Amino acid sequence: MITFDESMEKIEALEIEAVGVQKLYLPDALGRVLAEEIKAEENSPAYPTAAMDGYAVIGEDQRLGELEVLGDNAAGTDTAGLRVAPGTAIKTFTGSLMPQNADTLIPIENVTDLGGRIRIDEPVPVGFSVRPVGENYQKGEVLIPRGATLGFAEIGVMASLNIVAPLVVQRPKVAILATGSEVLELGECSDNPAQIRSSNNYTLEALVKLHGGEAVQMGSVHDDRAAITFAMKEALRSADVVVTTGGVSVGDYDFVKDVVRDELGCAVAFKGVLIKPGQHIMVAQKGNKFIVALPGFAYSSTVTFILYVLPILYRLQGREWTPPIVSARLLDGYKKKTKNKTEFAACNLRLEDGEYLCDFQGKRSGSSAIMTNMLGDAGLLWLDADEGDKEPGERVRVLRVK
Repeated sequence: MITFDESMEKIEALEIEAVGVQKLYLPDALGRVLAEEIKAEENSPAYPTAAMDGYAVIGEDQRLGELEVLGDNAAGTDTAGLRVAPGTAIKTFTGSLMPQNADTLIPIENVTDLGGRIRIDEPVPVGFSVRPVGENYQKGEVLIPRGATLGFAEIGVMASLNIVAPLVVQRPKVAILATGSEVLELGECSDNPAQIRSSNNYTLEALVKLHGGEAVQMGSVHDDRAAITFAMKEALRSADVVVTTGGVSVGDYDFVKDVVRDELGCAVAFKGVLIKPGQHIMVAQKGNKFIVALPGFAYSSTVTFILYVLPILYRLQGREWTPPIVSARLLDGYKKKTKNKTEFAACNLRLEDGEYLCDFQGKRSGSSAIMTNMLGDAGLLWLDADEGDKEPGERVRVLRVK
């Protein structure tokens, strides 16, 4: 057994090369990780532009009280031949380029139309409602950095730049394999009260998708060394990361750890960490592929996936995973379950009046199988090995999981 901090150091020391990249049609790139830097090739807007409907004028001419209207300037019109002379105005619409010499836009509601002339009822400051060159962005400016996750705003900005197919990181493939003779596939009928439904596969698949990976479901396999060996070899061929659940403890039928070492020939980074839950976790590497063997209990496998698989998954995408830790005020006390382990306990986490609050209302106490404790606005109370019980009102570290 190594400490939690030692296990994190070993994860950090793993040699991980990012997976490849690919071009994707812009609408299909939503949620993907950008593999290139997006720079502005020109100013936006490239010319002074009207920000609303009104009359383009020379700002100082407003003191004249009335101006002659030379004509209209619709959006999309080339303004090369449009020029505002002293004492005149050109009716200009939202999004239109400003006519030459004009530096101010008087809103339509600020004037009275006199038929070929306008009376200025309410003057505006010089420069009013004119979008300056480069208001959106300037030529050469880095707009979206490499490694950014593409959301709606990034998609919109790239569309404005006429980027048809940005370069994005391929989704790392994560094979998920449940082990255990008691495990039933989803939809499979039970003929034995000792059987349990395979939920880990789908919990972990959801986490993979939420964090930029592509899940490869390998189903479940019975506690048979030959069957586990075959399934894990297939998983290694199919994915960048193989995640197993179950079979890593010290029981007679826990074959996963032996298969990883003896049958697959992997280099084991560590086996066993002083944490609760999930102390029997195992991390191994073969080339640029990784095996993370998690405990079989649902809560344990979820917590250890977050702690140990996510850092690998992110680095395969060329980025780093930073645990989203917040400082919260504990509303009720907490009795630490262990004395020499780093402990992660499911709690309720909410933000009220700018402060995070943490409590355990409705959380069940028992084994590491209670996945319902992760429902709702859940977090993980994080207690180091040398920390003890916590009293109401104390500030604690909580890892946000949603």
